[in-house]
Amino acid sequence: MDSIREIFRIGRGPSSSHTMGPKFAAERFLTQISSPSKFIVTLYGSLAATGKGHLTDVAILDVLSPVAPVELIWEPKVFLPYHPNGLKFEAFNDKDEKIGEYEIYSIGGGALASPEEDKKDKQSIYPLTTLDEIQQWCELHGCSYWEYVEKHEGPEIWDYLAKVWEVMQTAIERGLDTEGVLPGGLGLRRKASDYLIRAKGYKDSMKNRGMLYAYALAVSEENAGGGEIVTAPTCGSCGVVPGVLYYLKKTREFSDSRILRALATAGLIGTIVKENASVSGAEVGCQGEIGVACAMGAAAASQLFGGTVGQIEYAAEMGLEHHLGLTCDPVCGLVQIPCIERNAYAAARALDCNIYSTFTDGRHRVSFDKVVEVMKHTGHDLPSLYKETAEGGLAKHYNNKL
Repeated sequence: MDSIREIFRIGRGPSSSHTMGPKFAAERFLTQISSPSKFIVTLYGSLAATGKGHLTDVAILDVLSPVAPVELIWEPKVFLPYHPNGLKFEAFNDKDEKIGEYEIYSIGGGALASPEEDKKDKQSIYPLTTLDEIQQWCELHGCSYWEYVEKHEGPEIWDYLAKVWEVMQTAIERGLDTEGVLPGGLGLRRKASDYLIRAKGYKDSMKNRGMLYAYALAVSEENAGGGEIVTAPTCGSCGVVPGVLYYLKKTREFSDSRILRALATAGLIGTIVKENASVSGAEVGCQGEIGVACAMGAAAASQLFGGTVGQIEYAAEMGLEHHLGLTCDPVCGLVQIPCIERNAYAAARALDCNIYSTFTDGRHRVSFDKVVEVMKHTGHDLPSLYKETAEGGLAKHYNNKL
């Protein structure tokens, strides 16, 4: 199982699979060729269907066009068998001879994969790949999940998570200080700063809930505007975990060291899902993005409030279970409607999951691992028009009215 660094990637929005992944792929392709005179890049499936709204073309052109002219080909109706987000890079010399070809897939969270790479021996960071196994190990050794992460990642993981936390906080503060209309043509105004101002006019629970909404919205709006954020586990769901943690820091005065441990726990949850299912909206729908982000936020909150490993597992299980079947139907292919609002709502639900699990002893019928398995099957059963193609659900019905 991969390092949790793969879940927490630092980069620019609006999409980890459609912006970050293609950018990384283009950079990787450049290292494989020399003296190209022309590039042809073909985008397939979901990547082609919503690529323009997600700035896929901009991400690729920013890397390749300074080197040589680029022709982009969009194939939204062609779905390659490995994954819905396929790319093919081709390079040609001045005699129009092909000098390089690279087929790769952006599988979510900024990660890249291909059938060829799957066949290579990969170094695993974690020997255990299910939460049930890890929970049993933790209970046997009297450890918490963050200690399991430190054992296998090494103490240097804390420096990386400190950088992650810094970027998350900066994105919130920048988002709260920025107003105006988000790019893309929907005319959607930023709301985070307004929510925070209104929250301060209330008392107690209403004030706290408004603050939580504002923090999650701030990050999501920064992502939609192409700002620097951290995938958690994706760009489209990047507001949930930082929203929860920033809110708890502000209202409960948790130290940064404790928050980093909560981040480690959240990263472990996301990595388990990525290993056994998917965090790609194009593959399993928004349940793999917002659902997983909610599970990560719930686990992080439970960790902070002193939950047992059983209670943390239960909080994460509820966060994912109650998002099962959630479709990915971005209006106009933009990471704005319904994505931004979902981040705020999922942040609140993550805290609710923590509260619910706190009232229990951590024992329950449906395990987190079972929900991950069900989520994977549910995602594969969803028709493709409900998985990041902007052809079904809210996208279809709202687009018809534009």
